Amino acid sequence: MENELFTLRGAVLDFAADNYGTIPDAPWPKYRWNQVLRHSNNKKWYGLLMRVKYRVLGIEKDGETDVLDLKCTPTAREILVGEGTALPAYHMNKEKWISLLLDGTVPAETIFPLLEESYELTK
Repeated sequence: MENELFTLRGAVLDFAADNYGTIPDAPWPKYRWNQVLRHSNNKKWYGLLMRVKYRVLGIEKDGETDVLDLKCTPTAREILVGEGTALPAYHMNKEKWISLLLDGTVPAETIFPLLEESYELTK
């Protein structure tokens, strides 16, 4: 599971670099695993990668996972959270942002279109 966790995190970072030229920054040195994906021109965040404990997310499971916070429309948020694809955003506005688990729960083919949508919504 740990290798998969790093594989999805790496895939998200590679996708952001390849498609948007994004070099993530880590604004909190104490939390080096927390990285912000920003637009190069307006510096707005379109993604936030964090390592958090499952229990902080309301999941009764030991250990940690990476999550990706993304902006989405309120309608998409309602659908994604309702169907269990996403969680209400951890650390962000829960009406306009979602958290995706990067532990293999959410497949990459679901993550990347949502990352694209977040990028577009934050232009």
